Amino acid sequence: MNVRRLFVPGIVAVLLSFLSFTITVAPLQAVTNKQVEQQRSDIQKMANDTLERLYRIHPSTKNAITKAAGYAVFNNFGLKILFAGGGTGKGLAVDNATGQNTYMKMIEVQAGLGMGIKKFRLIWVFEYKSDFDRFISSGWEFGGQATVAAQASGEGGAFAGALSISPGVWLYQLTDDGLALELTAKGTKYYKDDNLN
Repeated sequence: MNVRRLFVPGIVAVLLSFLSFTITVAPLQAVTNKQVEQQRSDIQKMANDTLERLYRIHPSTKNAITKAAGYAVFNNFGLKILFAGGGTGKGLAVDNATGQNTYMKMIEVQAGLGMGIKKFRLIWVFEYKSDFDRFISSGWEFGGQATVAAQASGEGGAFAGALSISPGVWLYQLTDDGLALELTAKGTKYYKDDNLN
């Protein structure tokens, strides 16, 4: 009997069960007004710190983000053990025209050989209001694997260093080492945080 064949599906099943539990049970927990305000404050601080860091690395991004219809900032914590992995994160989407904040979550499921912990920040920039509104109402979902390369300086103009997700939608991925030049998103979904909105 092949032990690996039994082991891998077991790990994947446990991880998927945990992530499913996180999505379905967490919103059912009672959250006090004070806890909600604290979580919002923590997310706003994370978003501000992330933007300041991005502006230091690429000063031109500040003007591009300010002129965009809206933007969203997320933190992500991921864990991968052998053949299964996943990650979760929280974030904030801001409508530049109204200043309205929408609190969001993200979840990621990965398969494939690997080991380790990863932490990074994501900054979405939406040039058009329709794309921003769609992100807020429907979220965004990457399929099994989507690999996107960053725009080289000169190609992306004000968005140099960003990943072009679709026309008018840009994504920056910040790691501890700076901007990532390639994003590999596997089974990542973004959606509204019902507890904080």
